[in-house]
Amino acid sequence: MNMENSMVNSSNAQSPMTRTWQVGALCRAIADSLDARFNPVTVQGEISGFSQASSGHCYFSLKDATGQIRCAMFKRAASLMDFKPRDGDRVEVRGHIDVYTPRGDLQLIVESLSQAGQGALFEQFLRLKAKLEAEGLFETNRKRELPIAPRGIGLVTSLGAAALHDVITALQRRVPHIPVMVSPSSVQGVGAPQELCQALSNLYQYNELIHRVDANLKDEAEGVPVDVILLVRGGGSLEDLWAFNDEALIRTIAQSPVPVICGVGHETDFTLADFVADLRAPTPTAAAELVSQSRDGWLAVADDLQERLHAAVMRQVDTNNQHLDRTSQRLGRPAQGIGRQQQVLQSQMQRMRYAIKTHMNQLQQNLNVQQTDFPIAFHKLMADSKRHLSQHEQSLSLLDPQLVLQRGYAWVVDASGVTLTDAKKTRTGQGLQVTLAKGQIDVVVASQAGDALF
Repeated sequence: MNMENSMVNSSNAQSPMTRTWQVGALCRAIADSLDARFNPVTVQGEISGFSQASSGHCYFSLKDATGQIRCAMFKRAASLMDFKPRDGDRVEVRGHIDVYTPRGDLQLIVESLSQAGQGALFEQFLRLKAKLEAEGLFETNRKRELPIAPRGIGLVTSLGAAALHDVITALQRRVPHIPVMVSPSSVQGVGAPQELCQALSNLYQYNELIHRVDANLKDEAEGVPVDVILLVRGGGSLEDLWAFNDEALIRTIAQSPVPVICGVGHETDFTLADFVADLRAPTPTAAAELVSQSRDGWLAVADDLQERLHAAVMRQVDTNNQHLDRTSQRLGRPAQGIGRQQQVLQSQMQRMRYAIKTHMNQLQQNLNVQQTDFPIAFHKLMADSKRHLSQHEQSLSLLDPQLVLQRGYAWVVDASGVTLTDAKKTRTGQGLQVTLAKGQIDVVVASQAGDALF
C-alpha cells in the first residue's frame, strides 16, 4: 500500500527540468534572451504603415521580401530624425529587440533611423509616374471644371468601406435631391485594379446610354446623367493603396467623359490616381463636399436674389410713379389740350383746301394753253419731218453704186464673190466676174498690171 502511494506521488511530481511560468515572466525571459543574443541590432528594410501619435511616438513596420517586424520609435529618438519617413522608404534602423509584454508582440525599439534608398514599391511608383507624366496624362490643361449643380453623382468604392458611409452621409446632408449612382469595386488586393476599371467603365456606359435616349423618350427614361464621378477609399499603407497606382486604372480615369475627383487615403497620401484626376480631395468626405454645394447655401442665395428682385421692382414702381406725376402736371386740364388740337386741325384743313383749289386752277390753265398750242406745234412738227425725210433721200441716192457704174466704173469679184481692189492680189489665168452699169461679164486675167495709176 505504501509502495503504491509512493508510486502515485512520484508520477504526479514535476521533473526537476520542468518549470511553470507566469505569462509576464516568460515574456520578460524571452526579451532578456533576445537582448543577450542579438542586441544591439542594425536592420535595413522598407517602411510600411508609418504613423506618428499625438505623443510624438512613431509606429511602423519594417519589411522586406521575406518578412516584417513591428517597430516603435519613441519621441526622443523621433526628434533626432532629419527627414520625414514615408511608406515605401528604404531605411536603416539601429535599436534593440524587445517583447511588448502586454500583448506578447515581438518588436524592434528604434533608437536611430536613416535613409537607405527608396523601397521597391516606391521606385516602381516613381518610374510609372515619370512615364505617364511624359505622355501628358497629368497636364493641368486636361483638368476640367467641376459642375456647379450636377444632375447625378457617380461613386466608385467598396460597399464595405467606411468611405462609402462617409460620402453618402455628406451627400445626403448637403444635397439630398441629387441622385447618387454607386458602382461598387474592391479597393485593395490583387483584383482591385481590374474591378476599379470595370466600375468606372460601367458609369461611362451608363452615361452613354442615357445620352442616346431619343429626345421624345427622355421624359420616360429612368435615371439621370452622371456629371461627376467620385473615386474614394480610406487611408492605408502604400501597399493598401497600391491598386490606385495601376497603369490601366490611370488610363481609364483619363478617358472619363466627365470630371473625376479622387479622394483616396488621408491628406498625406498620394497615388497616381490623384495626379490624373481632374481634382484631388484630401479625404473621401472632402470629395463629397466639393461636388455638393449645400442646399441651405442655395436657398440663402435664392432668398438674397428674391430680396434684390423685390427691391428692384419697388424702385421701378417708384420711378414710374414719379414719371406719371410729372406727366400729369404737364398735361394739366385735358379739355384745354383738346381745344388747342382742334384749332390746329381746323387751320390745317383750311390750308389743305386752299392748296388743292390752287393746284386745280393751275392744272386747268395748263390744259387750256396746251389745247391752243397743240395744232400749231403738230403742223410744224410734220413739216420739219417731211423736210428731213427729203434730205435723207437725196443723201441716200448719192450713195447708190449704180450711179458709180454709170460713170464707167466696174465692180470686180473673184470666183468666191470677194471684191477685188488690188491687181497684185490676182494671178494669171484667174477667172473674175465684172459687173458694169448694164450687165455682167466673165473675164480671165491675162497679165497683172503694175501699181495703180491714181
